[in-house]
Amino acid sequence: MRIIFCGTPQFAVPTLEKLVAEDFEVALVLTNPDEPLGRGHRVQAPPVKQCAVKLQLPIFQPSKLKTDEVRERLALVRPEAIVVVAYGHIILKWMIELPRLGCINLHASLLPKYRGAAPIQWALINGEKVTGNTTMQIDPGLDTGPLLLTQRVEITPDETTETLSRKLSSPGAELMVETLRKLDRGDIQPQPQDDSQATHAPMLRRSDGVIDWTLPADKILGRVRAFRPWPGAFSTFRGKHLHVWSAAAETGTASPEPAPVGTLAPKKSGLLVACGGSTRLELKEVQLEGRKRITGRDFANGVRLKPDERLGT
Repeated sequence: MRIIFCGTPQFAVPTLEKLVAEDFEVALVLTNPDEPLGRGHRVQAPPVKQCAVKLQLPIFQPSKLKTDEVRERLALVRPEAIVVVAYGHIILKWMIELPRLGCINLHASLLPKYRGAAPIQWALINGEKVTGNTTMQIDPGLDTGPLLLTQRVEITPDETTETLSRKLSSPGAELMVETLRKLDRGDIQPQPQDDSQATHAPMLRRSDGVIDWTLPADKILGRVRAFRPWPGAFSTFRGKHLHVWSAAAETGTASPEPAPVGTLAPKKSGLLVACGGSTRLELKEVQLEGRKRITGRDFANGVRLKPDERLGT
């Protein structure tokens, strides 16, 4: 089967590798342009491009799809299907109509739940115990197209966006291969989504990472897990940025006389923060602006906490 592959981040790489390994003809790889990243702002190729170079595949990196050049380039390929995995662009109507089998998307949720750009993050924010992958035929809406195949994946209590992305990407690649083969044979009947069950997973912003200590500890913990690696979960301490890398919600009964939210309380094994609902969050790993990442216990010992000192003030 002759296909065009559209993808950008690491999540999409296993699908591209699997398609090539399973002898699909990847005639063109579309991915985002190279960008300056990191502190040094060195220009880096996206992971999908790096993979395509190793596999010696043709690469096309348009900054936008609404150009005659893009339309002509894709039309010349004459694909039977266009595979889309975390590409980062809205697929246009002419692209949807170009291949015989349409544009097939791998989405990291059990649609119609978590339509949008950040399904993995929002599943963690909302404390989901199960998520999964869905293949769907793209239509002009936002993740609203007919469903093809799904697979369920459990979310463990220590899962982060980093680990859950890796956990979903490899089985997702298998699901895409199965989907394409069944579509080609006519063995899948696309099913419309139930819009009444839809939830949304909008793109995250840097400001989402600011910790709201009025939330219960378990809700804050969901954000710490979801915002790793980006935008990170952070607060302020003595006027400096404090990044919370890992944490745990304290178990047991609530304190009868809760401290104001954000109040720090050292203990032998670490450092506690008062949160909403008379709950407390244990800071496992933190990083103060300009310093190394350390345990909460070492942080408490190093800064010499004052009585009733608070975060986020």
